[in-house]
Formats: sequence, structure tokens, C-alpha cells
Amino acid sequence: MKQFMYLLRGGDSMDSFSPEEMEAHMGKWKKWMGGLAEQGKLTGGLPLAKGEGKQVVKNGTLVIDGPFAEGKEVVGGYLIVNVENMEEAIEISKGCPIHEGPDANVEIREILDM
Repeated sequence: MKQFMYLLRGGDSMDSFSPEEMEAHMGKWKKWMGGLAEQGKLTGGLPLAKGEGKQVVKNGTLVIDGPFAEGKEVVGGYLIVNVENMEEAIEISKGCPIHEGPDANVEIREILDM
């Protein structure tokens, strides 16, 4: 088994959802993530605070506010899955409810052992 991280980008478009739409959308997340957990494929994952964060740059000598990027580029959360290979990680990611957002996407990265 290998571990892959899903970086969930561009979920800010859901901010325009009505309370009813948001409740239905969150139900899809619970179902999708619950299914992965039942299969033993979900290791963990959480949303990230919006608009909060810092970047440490210049060899640690400067701390700046961030992230500042287009909404579709902002990482809004992450998941870690246990799967056989990248192809399986891709297939699973296709069911992610974040794809309901017009500019949302899932970046998939393998987590390497050290």
C-alpha cells in the first residue's frame, strides 16, 4: 500500500451555496469519506482555515501573511488515502464532492517514506 495526499483546491466557490445546498453538499462529503473509511482507504483529512496562514521565507528571516492566490489555487483542505498506486488514487478522487465547484480540483501527490 502507498499513501497519497489529496490537496483540495478551489472550494471557495461553495461559499455561495444556500444553507440547504451546503447541507446537501456536506452530506455528499460524509458519504464519500465514510465509504473510503469503511474500505480502510482513508487515513485522515481536514479542512484548512480560510484566509489564515503565514509563510516563512528567506531562510526563516521573514514571516509574511498568506496564502494570497486566486481562489481556485488556494488549498482548502487535504485528505490522505491508502491505495495501491496513482491510478487508484486518481479513480477515487473523481468521486470527490469538491468537483461540484466550477474551478475546484484535486491535486494528488504520493507521500514518500523517509
